[in-house]
Amino acid sequence: MTTLLIKNGTVIDTEPEPVVLGQVDVRVEDGLIAEVGPGLPDDPDAEVIDATGRIVLPGFVDTHRHTWQTGIRAVAADLTFDGYLRRILNELAPSYRPEDVYAGNLAGALECLDTGVTTLLDWSHIQLSPGHTEATVRALRDSGIRAVLGYCHGGDPGALVREGRRVHDEHFGAGGGLVTMVVAALGPEIVDEAHALAEWRLASELDLPVTVHMGGQGPDSAARGLAFLEANGLLRPRTTFVHANHYTDEEFKRIAGSGGSVSVSPVDEMTLGIGYPVSGRARAAGVPTGLGIDTVTCAPGDMFSLMRAAYLLERGRPDGAGTGFTTRDVLRMATVEGAEVVGLGDVVGSLRPGKQADVLLLRTDTLGMAAAHDPIAAVVLNAGPSAVETVLVGGRVVKRDGQMLHQDLAAVLAALAESAGTVTR
Repeated sequence: MTTLLIKNGTVIDTEPEPVVLGQVDVRVEDGLIAEVGPGLPDDPDAEVIDATGRIVLPGFVDTHRHTWQTGIRAVAADLTFDGYLRRILNELAPSYRPEDVYAGNLAGALECLDTGVTTLLDWSHIQLSPGHTEATVRALRDSGIRAVLGYCHGGDPGALVREGRRVHDEHFGAGGGLVTMVVAALGPEIVDEAHALAEWRLASELDLPVTVHMGGQGPDSAARGLAFLEANGLLRPRTTFVHANHYTDEEFKRIAGSGGSVSVSPVDEMTLGIGYPVSGRARAAGVPTGLGIDTVTCAPGDMFSLMRAAYLLERGRPDGAGTGFTTRDVLRMATVEGAEVVGLGDVVGSLRPGKQADVLLLRTDTLGMAAAHDPIAAVVLNAGPSAVETVLVGGRVVKRDGQMLHQDLAAVLAALAESAGTVTR
Protein backbone atom coordinates (compact mmCIF):
# COMPACT_ATOMS: atom_id res chain seq x y z
CA MET A 1 0.00 0.00 0.00
CA THR A 2 1.29 3.45 -0.96
CA THR A 3 0.69 6.12 1.68
CA LEU A 4 1.07 9.89 1.44
CA LEU A 5 0.54 12.37 4.27
CA ILE A 6 -0.26 16.05 3.67
CA LYS A 7 0.58 17.64 7.00
CA ASN A 8 -0.38 20.89 8.73
CA GLY A 9 -2.27 22.58 5.90
CA THR A 10 -5.32 24.83 6.14
CA VAL A 11 -7.79 22.36 4.67
CA ILE A 12 -10.97 23.26 2.77
CA ASP A 13 -13.48 20.53 2.04
CA THR A 14 -16.41 21.13 -0.30
CA GLU A 15 -19.02 18.46 0.47
CA PRO A 16 -21.85 19.02 1.08
CA GLU A 17 -20.85 22.71 1.15
CA PRO A 18 -17.41 24.36 1.26
CA VAL A 19 -16.08 24.63 4.80
CA VAL A 20 -12.70 25.42 6.34
CA LEU A 21 -11.69 22.46 8.49
CA GLY A 22 -8.73 24.31 9.99
CA GLN A 23 -5.12 23.16 10.28
CA VAL A 24 -5.48 19.42 9.77
CA ASP A 25 -3.80 16.56 7.92
CA VAL A 26 -4.87 14.50 4.92
CA ARG A 27 -3.88 10.84 4.55
CA VAL A 28 -3.88 9.31 1.06
CA GLU A 29 -3.70 5.54 0.60
CA ASP A 30 -3.40 3.88 -2.80
CA GLY A 31 -4.58 7.04 -4.52
CA LEU A 32 -7.68 7.55 -2.37
CA ILE A 33 -8.49 9.96 0.43
CA ALA A 34 -8.25 7.77 3.53
CA GLU A 35 -8.59 10.21 6.43
CA VAL A 36 -8.78 13.93 7.15
CA GLY A 37 -8.19 15.19 10.68
CA PRO A 38 -5.86 16.88 13.14
CA GLY A 39 -2.59 15.29 14.15
CA LEU A 40 -2.81 12.14 12.06
CA PRO A 41 -0.11 9.69 13.18
CA ASP A 42 3.13 9.57 11.26
CA ASP A 43 3.89 6.56 9.10
CA PRO A 44 7.59 5.77 8.52
CA ASP A 45 6.73 4.39 5.09
CA ALA A 46 4.64 7.37 4.01
CA GLU A 47 5.71 10.19 1.74
CA VAL A 48 5.13 13.44 3.62
CA ILE A 49 4.16 16.75 2.03
CA ASP A 50 4.59 19.64 4.44
CA ALA A 51 1.59 21.92 3.84
CA THR A 52 2.44 24.47 6.52
CA GLY A 53 1.34 27.88 5.28
CA ARG A 54 -0.60 26.29 2.43
CA ILE A 55 -4.31 25.97 1.63
CA VAL A 56 -5.26 22.37 0.81
CA LEU A 57 -8.42 21.75 -1.21
CA PRO A 58 -9.89 19.43 -3.86
CA GLY A 59 -8.77 19.86 -7.45
CA PHE A 60 -10.89 22.01 -9.74
CA VAL A 61 -13.27 20.52 -12.32
CA ASP A 62 -13.59 22.15 -15.76
CA THR A 63 -16.95 21.02 -17.15
CA HIS A 64 -16.50 22.26 -20.72
CA ARG A 65 -13.35 23.01 -22.74
CA HIS A 66 -12.43 22.66 -26.42
CA THR A 67 -8.89 21.61 -25.54
CA TRP A 68 -7.71 21.14 -29.11
CA GLN A 69 -7.81 24.92 -29.57
CA THR A 70 -4.89 25.55 -27.18
CA GLY A 71 -2.55 26.32 -30.08
CA ILE A 72 -4.74 29.18 -31.32
CA ARG A 73 -4.97 31.04 -28.02
CA ALA A 74 -6.36 34.59 -28.29
CA VAL A 75 -6.99 34.25 -32.03
CA ALA A 76 -10.68 35.12 -31.60
CA ALA A 77 -10.47 38.01 -29.16
CA ASP A 78 -13.13 40.70 -29.74
CA LEU A 79 -15.21 38.50 -32.06
CA THR A 80 -18.90 37.73 -31.70
CA PHE A 81 -20.14 34.14 -31.56
CA ASP A 82 -20.80 34.11 -35.31
CA GLY A 83 -17.29 35.43 -35.90
CA TYR A 84 -15.85 32.75 -33.65
CA LEU A 85 -17.68 30.00 -35.55
CA ARG A 86 -16.49 31.38 -38.87
CA ARG A 87 -12.85 31.87 -37.82
CA ILE A 88 -12.33 28.71 -35.76
CA LEU A 89 -14.59 26.04 -37.18
CA ASN A 90 -14.81 27.12 -40.81
CA GLU A 91 -11.34 28.59 -41.44
CA LEU A 92 -8.86 27.00 -39.00
CA ALA A 93 -10.26 23.61 -37.98
CA PRO A 94 -10.05 22.02 -41.48
CA SER A 95 -6.26 22.54 -41.49
CA TYR A 96 -5.71 20.54 -38.30
CA ARG A 97 -3.61 17.41 -38.63
CA PRO A 98 -3.62 14.67 -35.98
CA GLU A 99 -0.27 15.99 -34.72
CA ASP A 100 -1.84 19.42 -34.23
CA VAL A 101 -4.64 17.87 -32.19
CA TYR A 102 -2.10 16.01 -30.08
CA ALA A 103 -0.02 19.13 -29.48
CA GLY A 104 -3.04 21.22 -28.51
CA ASN A 105 -4.63 18.60 -26.30
CA LEU A 106 -1.41 17.76 -24.48
CA ALA A 107 -0.46 21.38 -23.85
CA GLY A 108 -4.04 22.27 -22.89
CA ALA A 109 -4.34 19.40 -20.43
CA LEU A 110 -1.00 20.31 -18.88
CA GLU A 111 -2.16 23.92 -18.61
CA CYS A 112 -5.13 22.63 -16.65
CA LEU A 113 -2.93 20.69 -14.24
CA ASP A 114 -0.50 23.57 -13.87
CA THR A 115 -3.34 25.86 -12.76
CA GLY A 116 -5.12 23.37 -10.50
CA VAL A 117 -7.72 21.81 -12.81
CA THR A 118 -7.43 18.08 -12.13
CA THR A 119 -10.59 16.97 -13.97
CA LEU A 120 -11.44 18.13 -17.49
CA LEU A 121 -14.40 17.52 -19.77
CA ASP A 122 -12.83 17.86 -23.20
CA TRP A 123 -15.66 18.74 -25.63
CA SER A 124 -13.87 17.59 -28.75
CA HIS A 125 -15.32 18.44 -32.15
CA ILE A 126 -12.13 18.00 -34.14
CA GLN A 127 -12.72 14.33 -34.99
CA LEU A 128 -11.90 14.72 -38.68
CA SER A 129 -10.50 11.18 -38.96
CA PRO A 130 -9.70 8.17 -36.77
CA GLY A 131 -6.17 9.58 -36.54
CA HIS A 132 -7.49 12.79 -35.01
CA THR A 133 -9.42 10.78 -32.43
CA GLU A 134 -6.40 8.63 -31.58
CA ALA A 135 -4.32 11.77 -31.09
CA THR A 136 -6.96 13.27 -28.81
CA VAL A 137 -7.17 10.24 -26.54
CA ARG A 138 -3.41 9.69 -26.47
CA ALA A 139 -2.70 13.31 -25.51
CA LEU A 140 -5.19 13.23 -22.65
CA ARG A 141 -3.71 9.98 -21.34
CA ASP A 142 -0.12 11.18 -21.74
CA SER A 143 -0.85 14.35 -19.77
CA GLY A 144 -1.84 12.55 -16.56
CA ILE A 145 -5.05 14.53 -16.12
CA ARG A 146 -8.40 13.01 -15.21
CA ALA A 147 -10.43 13.62 -18.35
CA VAL A 148 -13.85 12.95 -19.79
CA LEU A 149 -13.66 12.90 -23.58
CA GLY A 150 -16.78 14.48 -25.04
CA TYR A 151 -16.75 12.72 -28.41
CA CYS A 152 -18.40 14.77 -31.16
CA HIS A 153 -18.80 13.50 -34.72
CA GLY A 154 -20.15 15.89 -37.32
CA GLY A 155 -20.66 13.40 -40.15
CA ASP A 156 -23.88 11.79 -41.33
CA PRO A 157 -25.88 9.86 -38.70
CA GLY A 158 -24.80 6.44 -39.93
CA ALA A 159 -21.10 7.34 -39.80
CA LEU A 160 -21.63 8.98 -36.41
CA VAL A 161 -23.00 5.79 -34.88
CA ARG A 162 -20.43 3.49 -36.51
CA GLU A 163 -17.46 5.63 -35.58
CA GLY A 164 -18.79 6.32 -32.09
CA ARG A 165 -19.06 2.59 -31.45
CA ARG A 166 -15.55 2.03 -32.77
CA VAL A 167 -14.05 4.77 -30.60
CA HIS A 168 -15.80 3.44 -27.52
CA ASP A 169 -14.82 -0.17 -28.12
CA GLU A 170 -11.26 0.57 -29.18
CA HIS A 171 -10.33 3.17 -26.58
CA PHE A 172 -12.72 2.64 -23.67
CA GLY A 173 -14.13 -0.88 -23.96
CA ALA A 174 -11.88 -2.23 -21.20
CA GLY A 175 -12.29 0.86 -19.05
CA GLY A 176 -10.61 4.14 -19.71
CA GLY A 177 -8.57 4.57 -16.52
CA LEU A 178 -8.23 8.29 -15.93
CA VAL A 179 -9.88 9.02 -19.31
CA THR A 180 -13.54 8.15 -19.89
CA MET A 181 -16.06 8.95 -22.63
CA VAL A 182 -19.36 10.76 -23.09
CA VAL A 183 -21.26 11.74 -26.24
CA ALA A 184 -20.88 15.41 -27.16
CA ALA A 185 -24.03 16.17 -29.14
CA LEU A 186 -24.53 18.88 -31.75
CA GLY A 187 -28.31 18.47 -31.96
CA PRO A 188 -31.02 19.45 -31.86
CA GLU A 189 -30.21 23.19 -32.01
CA ILE A 190 -27.08 23.13 -34.18
CA VAL A 191 -27.79 20.21 -36.55
CA ASP A 192 -30.95 18.57 -37.81
CA GLU A 193 -33.22 16.27 -35.82
CA ALA A 194 -32.05 13.08 -37.54
CA HIS A 195 -28.50 13.80 -36.45
CA ALA A 196 -29.67 14.58 -32.93
CA LEU A 197 -31.59 11.32 -32.68
CA ALA A 198 -28.51 9.40 -33.83
CA GLU A 199 -26.39 11.10 -31.15
CA TRP A 200 -28.81 10.19 -28.36
CA ARG A 201 -29.25 6.69 -29.78
CA LEU A 202 -25.50 6.19 -29.63
CA ALA A 203 -25.40 7.42 -26.03
CA SER A 204 -28.19 5.00 -25.08
CA GLU A 205 -26.57 2.07 -26.84
CA LEU A 206 -23.23 2.67 -25.11
CA ASP A 207 -24.82 3.76 -21.79
CA LEU A 208 -23.00 7.09 -21.91
CA PRO A 209 -23.98 10.56 -20.67
CA VAL A 210 -24.59 13.41 -23.13
CA THR A 211 -23.13 16.91 -23.09
CA VAL A 212 -24.84 19.24 -25.55
CA HIS A 213 -24.77 22.89 -26.61
CA MET A 214 -28.39 23.86 -25.92
CA GLY A 215 -30.04 27.08 -24.84
CA GLY A 216 -27.44 29.43 -26.33
CA GLN A 217 -29.12 30.17 -29.67
CA GLY A 218 -31.88 32.44 -28.37
CA PRO A 219 -35.15 31.91 -26.45
CA ASP A 220 -37.15 30.44 -29.34
CA SER A 221 -34.44 27.94 -30.25
CA ALA A 222 -34.01 27.00 -26.59
CA ALA A 223 -37.74 26.31 -26.20
CA ARG A 224 -37.93 24.29 -29.44
CA GLY A 225 -34.90 22.22 -28.53
CA LEU A 226 -36.20 21.38 -25.08
CA ALA A 227 -39.58 20.45 -26.55
CA PHE A 228 -37.82 18.17 -29.06
CA LEU A 229 -36.05 16.32 -26.26
CA GLU A 230 -39.31 15.92 -24.33
CA ALA A 231 -41.25 14.73 -27.38
CA ASN A 232 -38.64 12.06 -28.09
CA GLY A 233 -38.13 10.90 -24.51
CA LEU A 234 -34.63 12.36 -24.43
CA LEU A 235 -34.98 14.82 -21.54
CA ARG A 236 -33.39 12.51 -19.02
CA PRO A 237 -30.62 12.17 -16.41
CA ARG A 238 -26.94 12.46 -17.28
CA THR A 239 -27.48 15.27 -19.79
CA THR A 240 -25.45 18.48 -19.45
CA PHE A 241 -26.75 21.64 -21.11
CA VAL A 242 -23.85 23.89 -22.19
CA HIS A 243 -24.43 27.65 -22.60
CA ALA A 244 -28.00 27.37 -21.31
CA ASN A 245 -28.34 31.15 -21.28
CA HIS A 246 -31.81 31.52 -22.80
CA TYR A 247 -33.90 29.09 -20.76
CA THR A 248 -36.65 30.49 -18.58
CA ASP A 249 -36.85 29.69 -14.88
CA GLU A 250 -39.70 27.28 -15.66
CA GLU A 251 -37.58 25.50 -18.28
CA PHE A 252 -34.75 25.17 -15.76
CA LYS A 253 -37.19 23.47 -13.40
CA ARG A 254 -37.99 20.95 -16.15
CA ILE A 255 -34.27 20.30 -16.63
CA ALA A 256 -33.86 19.88 -12.88
CA GLY A 257 -36.77 17.45 -12.77
CA SER A 258 -35.19 15.38 -15.53
CA GLY A 259 -31.92 14.97 -13.63
CA GLY A 260 -29.99 17.19 -16.04
CA SER A 261 -27.18 19.63 -15.30
CA VAL A 262 -25.74 22.87 -16.68
CA SER A 263 -22.25 24.05 -17.64
CA VAL A 264 -21.65 27.81 -17.53
CA SER A 265 -18.74 29.50 -19.33
CA PRO A 266 -19.05 33.01 -17.88
CA VAL A 267 -16.18 34.66 -19.75
CA ASP A 268 -16.94 33.36 -23.24
CA GLU A 269 -20.68 33.74 -22.85
CA MET A 270 -20.19 37.43 -22.17
CA THR A 271 -17.35 38.17 -24.59
CA LEU A 272 -18.95 36.31 -27.51
CA GLY A 273 -22.42 37.71 -26.82
CA ILE A 274 -24.03 34.32 -26.20
CA GLY A 275 -26.00 35.65 -23.25
CA TYR A 276 -25.82 36.51 -19.56
CA PRO A 277 -24.50 33.57 -17.49
CA VAL A 278 -27.20 31.63 -15.64
CA SER A 279 -25.24 30.39 -12.61
CA GLY A 280 -27.73 31.66 -10.04
CA ARG A 281 -30.94 30.96 -11.97
CA ALA A 282 -29.98 27.37 -12.81
CA ARG A 283 -28.88 26.60 -9.25
CA ALA A 284 -32.01 28.22 -7.80
CA ALA A 285 -34.08 25.80 -9.88
CA GLY A 286 -32.16 22.87 -8.43
CA VAL A 287 -29.92 22.20 -11.44
CA PRO A 288 -26.34 21.12 -10.62
CA THR A 289 -24.17 23.75 -12.29
CA GLY A 290 -20.46 23.75 -13.07
CA LEU A 291 -17.96 26.08 -14.70
CA GLY A 292 -16.19 25.69 -18.04
CA ILE A 293 -13.39 27.57 -19.77
CA ASP A 294 -14.93 26.80 -23.19
CA THR A 295 -12.01 28.02 -25.32
CA VAL A 296 -8.75 29.89 -24.80
CA THR A 297 -9.21 31.49 -28.23
CA CYS A 298 -11.08 34.24 -26.38
CA ALA A 299 -10.90 33.45 -22.65
CA PRO A 300 -8.34 32.69 -19.94
CA GLY A 301 -7.51 29.06 -19.28
CA ASP A 302 -7.56 28.96 -15.47
CA MET A 303 -10.37 28.31 -12.97
CA PHE A 304 -9.49 31.31 -10.79
CA SER A 305 -10.50 33.67 -13.60
CA LEU A 306 -13.73 31.74 -14.12
CA MET A 307 -14.66 31.74 -10.44
CA ARG A 308 -14.16 35.49 -10.21
CA ALA A 309 -16.11 36.12 -13.41
CA ALA A 310 -19.01 33.94 -12.27
CA TYR A 311 -19.04 35.54 -8.82
CA LEU A 312 -18.97 39.12 -10.10
CA LEU A 313 -21.50 38.59 -12.87
CA GLU A 314 -23.97 36.85 -10.57
CA ARG A 315 -23.67 39.41 -7.79
CA GLY A 316 -23.93 42.18 -10.36
CA ARG A 317 -27.06 40.91 -12.09
CA PRO A 318 -29.10 43.86 -13.36
CA ASP A 319 -32.19 42.62 -11.50
CA GLY A 320 -30.28 42.61 -8.21
CA ALA A 321 -31.24 38.99 -7.56
CA GLY A 322 -27.67 37.70 -7.31
CA THR A 323 -26.45 39.38 -4.16
CA GLY A 324 -27.03 36.20 -2.16
CA PHE A 325 -24.49 34.36 -4.31
CA THR A 326 -21.35 33.71 -2.25
CA THR A 327 -17.72 32.75 -2.69
CA ARG A 328 -18.67 29.39 -1.19
CA ASP A 329 -21.26 28.90 -3.93
CA VAL A 330 -18.75 29.51 -6.70
CA LEU A 331 -16.06 27.32 -5.10
CA ARG A 332 -18.63 24.53 -4.90
CA MET A 333 -19.36 24.99 -8.63
CA ALA A 334 -15.64 24.70 -9.36
CA THR A 335 -15.24 21.47 -7.35
CA VAL A 336 -17.86 19.01 -6.14
CA GLU A 337 -20.77 20.46 -8.10
CA GLY A 338 -18.69 20.47 -11.27
CA ALA A 339 -17.79 16.85 -10.56
CA GLU A 340 -21.49 16.02 -10.42
CA VAL A 341 -22.02 17.79 -13.76
CA VAL A 342 -19.39 15.66 -15.52
CA GLY A 343 -20.71 12.46 -13.95
CA LEU A 344 -17.92 12.01 -11.41
CA GLY A 345 -19.63 13.28 -8.28
CA ASP A 346 -18.89 10.06 -6.42
CA VAL A 347 -15.26 10.02 -7.60
CA VAL A 348 -13.76 13.51 -7.17
CA GLY A 349 -14.60 17.05 -6.11
CA SER A 350 -14.16 16.80 -2.34
CA LEU A 351 -11.84 15.37 0.30
CA ARG A 352 -14.30 12.80 1.56
CA PRO A 353 -12.66 9.45 2.44
CA GLY A 354 -12.98 6.98 -0.42
CA LYS A 355 -12.78 9.58 -3.17
CA GLN A 356 -9.84 9.89 -5.52
CA ALA A 357 -7.05 12.03 -4.10
CA ASP A 358 -7.18 14.90 -6.59
CA VAL A 359 -5.74 17.64 -4.37
CA LEU A 360 -4.25 21.14 -4.62
CA LEU A 361 -1.86 23.01 -2.35
CA LEU A 362 -1.96 26.79 -2.73
CA ARG A 363 0.71 29.12 -1.38
CA THR A 364 -0.30 31.80 1.12
CA ASP A 365 3.18 33.23 1.74
CA THR A 366 2.85 35.90 -0.95
CA LEU A 367 1.80 39.51 -0.84
CA GLY A 368 -1.36 38.66 -2.74
CA MET A 369 -2.44 35.86 -0.40
CA ALA A 370 -1.01 36.82 3.00
CA ALA A 371 -3.23 37.58 6.00
CA ALA A 372 -6.38 36.16 4.41
CA HIS A 373 -9.07 35.96 7.09
CA ASP A 374 -11.36 33.70 5.03
CA PRO A 375 -9.44 31.04 3.10
CA ILE A 376 -12.43 30.25 0.85
CA ALA A 377 -12.84 33.89 -0.15
CA ALA A 378 -9.09 34.11 -0.70
CA VAL A 379 -9.15 31.14 -3.09
CA VAL A 380 -11.95 32.73 -5.12
CA LEU A 381 -11.02 36.40 -4.99
CA ASN A 382 -7.26 36.57 -4.47
CA ALA A 383 -5.52 33.42 -5.67
CA GLY A 384 -4.27 32.83 -9.19
CA PRO A 385 -2.28 30.25 -11.14
CA SER A 386 0.98 31.33 -9.50
CA ALA A 387 -0.40 30.22 -6.12
CA VAL A 388 -0.72 26.59 -7.29
CA GLU A 389 2.32 24.92 -5.72
CA THR A 390 1.48 21.21 -5.65
CA VAL A 391 -1.09 19.14 -7.57
CA LEU A 392 -2.09 15.50 -7.10
CA VAL A 393 -4.24 13.37 -9.41
CA GLY A 394 -5.32 10.06 -7.93
CA GLY A 395 -2.60 10.45 -5.30
CA ARG A 396 0.12 10.92 -7.93
CA VAL A 397 2.06 14.17 -7.63
CA VAL A 398 2.04 15.89 -11.03
CA LYS A 399 3.26 19.30 -9.83
CA ARG A 400 5.57 19.91 -6.87
CA ASP A 401 7.06 23.12 -5.49
CA GLY A 402 5.64 25.05 -8.43
CA GLN A 403 7.22 22.79 -11.07
CA MET A 404 5.39 20.44 -13.41
CA LEU A 405 6.66 16.86 -13.35
CA HIS A 406 6.72 13.94 -15.83
CA GLN A 407 6.80 16.05 -19.02
CA ASP A 408 9.46 17.75 -21.13
CA LEU A 409 7.73 21.13 -21.18
CA ALA A 410 10.24 22.62 -23.62
CA ALA A 411 9.35 19.91 -26.14
CA VAL A 412 5.61 20.34 -25.46
CA LEU A 413 5.83 24.08 -26.08
CA ALA A 414 7.97 23.66 -29.19
CA ALA A 415 5.45 21.25 -30.69
CA LEU A 416 2.62 23.65 -29.85
CA ALA A 417 4.45 26.55 -31.50
CA GLU A 418 5.08 24.50 -34.65
CA SER A 419 1.43 23.49 -34.76
CA ALA A 420 0.22 27.05 -34.23
CA GLY A 421 2.32 28.25 -37.12
CA THR A 422 0.99 25.52 -39.38
CA VAL A 423 -2.74 25.79 -38.69
CA THR A 424 -2.80 29.60 -38.95
CA ARG A 425 -0.62 29.81 -42.08
